[in-house]
Amino acid sequence: MREELLLDVPHRQVVFTVPKMLGLFFRFRRKLLNDLCLSAVRALLKFFHTATGLEIMPGVVAVTQTFGDRINFHPHIHVLLTEGGTAPDGAFHRVSRFHDDLIQALFTREVFSLLLRKKLIGLPLVENILSWRHTGFNVHSEVRAQTKREAERVGKYMIRPPIRSFAISSSASRPNGLHHSMWPIRNILWQPKRLGNISQTSVAAPC
Repeated sequence: MREELLLDVPHRQVVFTVPKMLGLFFRFRRKLLNDLCLSAVRALLKFFHTATGLEIMPGVVAVTQTFGDRINFHPHIHVLLTEGGTAPDGAFHRVSRFHDDLIQALFTREVFSLLLRKKLIGLPLVENILSWRHTGFNVHSEVRAQTKREAERVGKYMIRPPIRSFAISSSASRPNGLHHSMWPIRNILWQPKRLGNISQTSVAAPC
């Protein structure tokens, strides 16, 4: 990644989250996850246009993750992108300040537009969610990588698996003979029926 993909400029990780109420659509319609990923990228491109007044193209690595800290279904998007982009004339324009509130508003609009086009929701639900004090949409962009090596570390974190094999060990005293240092993993091993198809709830794939 560091040698062939990343540019030698500062990068920023931006994480996009949707409300739990809307997450159900992505759980049962997995193809929508790619559209969700594209919605995040489009929101960032529009933010860059607002910040610079130009149609600039940043370097982007975008990853869809569907698992949370407790290995629950939690669709969200990780984007690693350059702090700025290249204009049509070839000049690189720096964008060092990211405004999460503005990016969140753009992302919210993109997701609602997606679900409305697919006829999965109606305007009453959109208006209801927007009336909440906390809509459930969230954008976080505080993780910054100033070197290619730091950006590579962030990229490896983005594509990490939900379960690390080296953290699992066998034990005769444990159900199924397996033990993991994280209790949510034990919860999966002991209560598989409650979570259903684990392979479908722990997927990390690029857009």
